[in-house]
Amino acid sequence: MLNTAVFYYFSPTGGTKKAGELLCRGLAAEVIPADLGAREAEVNSLEGDVTVFAAPVFGGRIPALMTKKLQQLDGRGKRAVVLVVYGNRAYDDALLELADVVREQGYQVTAAAALVAQHSMVPEVGRGRPDEEDGLQIRSFAKKILAKMADEDDSPVAVPGNFPYKKEMDIVATPLSLPACTQCGSCAEACPTQAIRPEEESVVTEKAQCILCMACTAACPAQARVLPPPMVEKLTQMLASVRDVRSGNDFFF
Repeated sequence: MLNTAVFYYFSPTGGTKKAGELLCRGLAAEVIPADLGAREAEVNSLEGDVTVFAAPVFGGRIPALMTKKLQQLDGRGKRAVVLVVYGNRAYDDALLELADVVREQGYQVTAAAALVAQHSMVPEVGRGRPDEEDGLQIRSFAKKILAKMADEDDSPVAVPGNFPYKKEMDIVATPLSLPACTQCGSCAEACPTQAIRPEEESVVTEKAQCILCMACTAACPAQARVLPPPMVEKLTQMLASVRDVRSGNDFFF
């Protein structure tokens, strides 16, 4: 096992962080976390024996907000593992995009994976994942990464995806606040793009800034932050075919 793993992640609802932490704990005795969802403009290049990057999949892509922050890093001479976490449907071009961004910063990508977590918008899809079975697979993946590093195997990692990448997800609607909203400000504080602002007796969401990450819904203590019902109905219908399907984790060396 390595001494330290640097862990850069963007995890608005917690699934991406959970999956990435499982891998990090299998790789190193100490994990140095760096939350890319925090509002600080500057991201520091941290030192460790390996760097793990974990991104959620939004409509087959990684969030542009995360890409901009990763472009501030200097990865020359550092090994990296890239992970995308998807809600049981598909990850399309996201893994390739993350690998490309990380390589452009100078990192050597040693391994990659696409992992399943509970869907952030339709929680019935992939509910409870990553679960115990996922954890066993991820820990096995960690052992294989350590073996590759011990062998000083620098062979390139090929991951699926297409370039040019697919079009970014359209934001057709934003979460809204129900009458149960207590005006506590938790949603605004959690929003990584500062799209939310409390006003007198209301909460305003700027559609142009919202990325539908669902951080605000996860942060609301009153569960008063939700997607518009017509949008939920449409998404539920779109994902009906994968609701009871256990999609697999994909690993690449």
